[in-house]
Amino acid sequence: MSTRKYEDACGIARSLDVIGERWALLVVRELLFGPKRFTDLRTGLRGISQNVLSQRLRDLEAAGVVRRTMLGPPTSTQAYELTALGRALEPVLLAMSRWGALTPAAPGSEMSNDAFALALKALFVPAEQDGFRGRVRLRLVRDAFDVSIDGERIDVARAAGADPDLLIEGSEAVLRAVMFRRRSLGEAVEQGDLRVSGDRARAKAFLERFPLPVLADAAPA
Repeated sequence: MSTRKYEDACGIARSLDVIGERWALLVVRELLFGPKRFTDLRTGLRGISQNVLSQRLRDLEAAGVVRRTMLGPPTSTQAYELTALGRALEPVLLAMSRWGALTPAAPGSEMSNDAFALALKALFVPAEQDGFRGRVRLRLVRDAFDVSIDGERIDVARAAGADPDLLIEGSEAVLRAVMFRRRSLGEAVEQGDLRVSGDRARAKAFLERFPLPVLADAAPA
């Protein structure tokens, strides 16, 4: 663990003592939806070096945020997973994801599949009556997630089992462009950037559940 400490009893300072190093929270982000091998973590963390990732994992393991585990067949290999203490960071990451959506992304920047899945939970707008309800499978570039929406509740998990009635396939960049209305769903499908298996109207209604946030004092009167 880094020897640089704030020596401050404030909970924020104590949190930063554990997760304040660069890449630390992003390692946690990549493990929120389940265990990953070292190589899979590097794939999701663009720009991190092998040495830095190794150090962050050692730091987080020493702090009780991450632990080692073994994946079952067919891989049967060592992986990393969050402890209960690490999983308790999910609300923090959701709040940061939503706050970050208020700031512009750098042109051409990308996000990992797990970051996109987390962003869905952060941007989801509950609706008691109107809006999409049901289950969708999102098949992204390297992974797939099942998203279930029931009124005011959303659940996102790695895909398992047979495909549901509605399947959307494409990159996170294209999905974000449609969600944030920079492109229409019809155009993305017609140009081959997205594929929809199932009712296209329901796919459109699903993607409309994730608008960009707006600051309360910046909303139009």
